[in-house]
Amino acid sequence: MINIVLAAGYATRLYPLTKNFPKPLLKIGGNTILGRLICDVDTIDCVKEHVIVTNHKFYNEFLSWAKLQNTLKPITILDDKTSTNSSRLGAIGDLLLALNKRNINDDALVMAADNILDFSLRGFVDFFFEKSASSIMYYNETEEDKLKRTGVISFDKDMRILQMQEKPSCPISSWAVPPFYIYKREDIPLIKDSYTHLQGEDSPGNLARYLLGVTSLYAYKMPGLRYDVGSLDSYKKAIEIFG
Repeated sequence: MINIVLAAGYATRLYPLTKNFPKPLLKIGGNTILGRLICDVDTIDCVKEHVIVTNHKFYNEFLSWAKLQNTLKPITILDDKTSTNSSRLGAIGDLLLALNKRNINDDALVMAADNILDFSLRGFVDFFFEKSASSIMYYNETEEDKLKRTGVISFDKDMRILQMQEKPSCPISSWAVPPFYIYKREDIPLIKDSYTHLQGEDSPGNLARYLLGVTSLYAYKMPGLRYDVGSLDSYKKAIEIFG
């Protein structure tokens, strides 16, 4: 399995902290946001490599960070060559860049690098191998306004996903999808072919929704809490919780 972390983002809601510094490298609890994720998945045996995609503006910051890491698996930093929010490649564009640049044709764990978890991703990986199919994570979201700003799914008793919406005006359930996905190697060619079908809908949720029409996806219930560091208030709250 290849572990891919998508880290390209400009985080304007965290200004001035992130005006000239990448959000995933902000310190929380003695480590960076990205470092906390890497420390967890680095110990999972099937992970072969950490591939991190960043915009050109923060490329050198990520290179400097990577040199200081003492991981079991190698870290590769990719520059997507964009320097502004308006010219960014987007989540799917950066994923395709990683797949093509690293010639990845293996199982891939794909996640956003600006999230803090109070649980290990090891259970998610075990679930993926148990189902032997591409899998996504989900959690129960009780606020309808938040459901309208994320991916929403329904599934059967075997956890096979039946339907997926992206930022729906009328959510089909309270099962929300955070940016954590594991794609089976057999589905990687479908991902590489997806861009021509998505018509500019460049988000991880839209990719999963497209794949649902051409392959099987399964849902894994998030076993703990996720903290999306998307604003100054949420960053301060994460510091209070994690030190």
